[in-house]
Amino acid sequence: MTKLYYLTAFIFIICACTFNQAQIPGLNREEVPDISAESDYDSARFLKVLPQQIEAVKTYIRNKGGVYSTQKAILIDMKIPSKYFRLFVVDLKTNKVISKGLCAHGSGSEIAGTDSLQFSNIPNSYMTSLGLYKIGSSYQGSFGKSYKLTGLEKSNDKAAARAIVLHRYSCVPDEEQYYPICNSLGCAMLSENYFEELIPIIDKEPKPMIMKIYY
Repeated sequence: MTKLYYLTAFIFIICACTFNQAQIPGLNREEVPDISAESDYDSARFLKVLPQQIEAVKTYIRNKGGVYSTQKAILIDMKIPSKYFRLFVVDLKTNKVISKGLCAHGSGSEIAGTDSLQFSNIPNSYMTSLGLYKIGSSYQGSFGKSYKLTGLEKSNDKAAARAIVLHRYSCVPDEEQYYPICNSLGCAMLSENYFEELIPIIDKEPKPMIMKIYY
């Protein structure tokens, strides 16, 4: 009877540990079994909306008469949950995605009890602002090398005053997750490794790149 008790307890502990590991945020897809369908990721949206946004960015750049890079742009789809890749570096000549990564949104953009987001240009709102941005010069800040952002629309024209920048932070993982990632204070915040991948892409452009955040 005693042996049966210890055997039952051992099996319970093994099962409990296995269940808890599946719930730990931060595990990537290779480490966790496929226990649920990705019903909140709309691949049809990616195939339809991203090409539309690319064309809109190209039209804006063309209308500005050579001010911005015509080679590459960064597009961020906030409709895609933060646990999935939603930042896309696009080759504007071929309309192809050449790089993609995770990107955090502002903590103030969360709406309690829903999967939806809200957006604002108001200082201290800690929300993400939608719209077109110019990726400006780099500087050394509290997160290391970062890029200044200039909002080009009414929806984000207070970006500089709000200190909204493109930067890295250690809490953002490199790979897609089973859970939402950490939030920023309104900045476009990337993983440390992915930010390093972007640096040569941004720095090699002879003219400022456009970044667009949309929903």
